[in-house]
Amino acid sequence: GQPLGPRRLSLRPVPTLPDADAFLRDALMKVRRRAQGCLAPELCLQAVRAAMERPFAEGVRRERELFQVLLTSGQARALQYAFFAERATQRWTTPTGASWSGAAPQPICQAAVIGLGTMGRGIVTSLVKANIPVVALEQDLESLNTGRKAVMLLLEREAMKMERGAQTLDFHNPARLQFTVAFDSLRDVDLVIEAVFENMALKKEIFHKLSQVCKPGALLCTNTSALDVDEIASATSRPQQVIGTHFFSPAHVMRLLEIIYGRHTSPTAIATAMQLAKALRKVGVVVGNCFGFVGNRMMFPYVQQAVFLLEEGSRPEAVDQVLEDFGLKIGPFRMSDLAGLDVGWRSRKEQGLTGPSLPAGTPARQRHGQRYSPLPDLLCEHGRFGQKKGRGRYPAGGRTAQPDPWLHNLLSQYRDTHRIAARAVDQEEILERCLYSLINEGFAILAEGIAAGPEHLD
Repeated sequence: GQPLGPRRLSLRPVPTLPDADAFLRDALMKVRRRAQGCLAPELCLQAVRAAMERPFAEGVRRERELFQVLLTSGQARALQYAFFAERATQRWTTPTGASWSGAAPQPICQAAVIGLGTMGRGIVTSLVKANIPVVALEQDLESLNTGRKAVMLLLEREAMKMERGAQTLDFHNPARLQFTVAFDSLRDVDLVIEAVFENMALKKEIFHKLSQVCKPGALLCTNTSALDVDEIASATSRPQQVIGTHFFSPAHVMRLLEIIYGRHTSPTAIATAMQLAKALRKVGVVVGNCFGFVGNRMMFPYVQQAVFLLEEGSRPEAVDQVLEDFGLKIGPFRMSDLAGLDVGWRSRKEQGLTGPSLPAGTPARQRHGQRYSPLPDLLCEHGRFGQKKGRGRYPAGGRTAQPDPWLHNLLSQYRDTHRIAARAVDQEEILERCLYSLINEGFAILAEGIAAGPEHLD
C-alpha cells in the first residue's frame, strides 16, 4: 500500500557523507599506495567524486572524459601489449622445429617436490592450490619437520584468502599432501620438481637417483635459476624427460614460470611443463638453455649497474626509489633483500668469482677483464643476507624497507679503501644505466635465439 519512489538510480539523491572530502582524500592515498604510478585507479576515483558532487548527466559526461584520457594513454597501449604478449607465450616453438601445435602433454595426476627451502615450500603450496596431490621430500627428519611447519603455515594463510572467496583448500588429507624422507615414495609420481639449492654436484646426484627410482614416463624438472639443464640431464638415463621449471620467489605468488628445454628435451616434456603452468595459473614461457636463461640473465647486468652506482656515490634507497617511481613494482636492492643475497653469493662462489677458488692476485674490482664489484660478496661475508636474517633494508620482522645506517657507513669505508671519490648521481643516470642494461641484454638473448621473440622476453 506504499507509494513507489523513483526506481532509477539516476533519479535518487546521493547520500551525503559527514566529511566527504576527508573520505575521498583517504581513498586517494590508499589507491596511490596500492597502484603507484597507475593512471586508471586514480581516474576511477575522480569518476566516483564526480558522481557524488555533480548531477547525474554531468557526472556521466565527466566519466566519459576521464575514460577518453585513459583510452588514448601510453599506459593503455602498454597494458594491451602485455595482455597479448602473455597469450603469445602459449604458442611456443624451438629451433629444432618442435612447437605447441604438434606436441601433446602427459597427464599429471601426482607430483613430487624435492627440498623444502624457500622455493620448495612455495612450489608445494602452488601444487596443493591447483589440486594436484603432492609428495614433499627432504633429506632428513629435522629438515622435513622444519619444512612441514613452514608449508602448513603458508597453506593456512592461502586457505584463509580462499575462504573469503567461498573456496576451500584440502591440505590436511595425506592423500593430497604427504611429507617423507624416503626416495622410494616417488615411484609412482608423474612429475618431480627438484628445488634444492644451486649446487651442480648435488643436483646431478639427485637426478641420477631419480632416473633409477621414478617410472619411465615421469617428467624430471629442475627449479635451477641459472645452472646448465643439459649437464643436470647428463646424470640421468632419460635426458629427453629432463626440463627446467624455474619458479620465481615467492613461488606461490609470482605468476612467471620459466620453462627451459635442453638439447634432448622432448616436445612432450615441454608441452607437459606448459600444461603444469596453466594448472598452477602461471604464465609459462619456453626459453633456451644458457647461464641464467632469460629472467636472471637479464637481471645480472641490471643489478650489477645498481651496485656500480652505489660504488660511485648513490644510496640503495635512492636507486630503488628512482626505479619504483619509473614504474617497477620493486627496486633492485629491495628485490635482492627479499630474495636473499646468499643465493647470488653461492652462485658467484661456484663460478670462481669470489671465495676460496678465486685465483690469488686477482684485482678486487675486476674479473675476466671486466669491471666487477665485490660489494655484494662483502655484505654476505658480514652475514647480511637480507630479510631472511633481518639484516638489510628490512629490519628484523619488518615489511617496510628502511635506510640502513650500517650500510651507509660500510659504503663510505669501501670507497675510501678503493680510492673512489663519491659523486652526486642524478635520477636520469640511475634510470638509464639500470634500464638500458636490461634492454641490451634482452637484445643479446634474442640474437642468440634463447628466446623465440620479444613478447617472450617481456
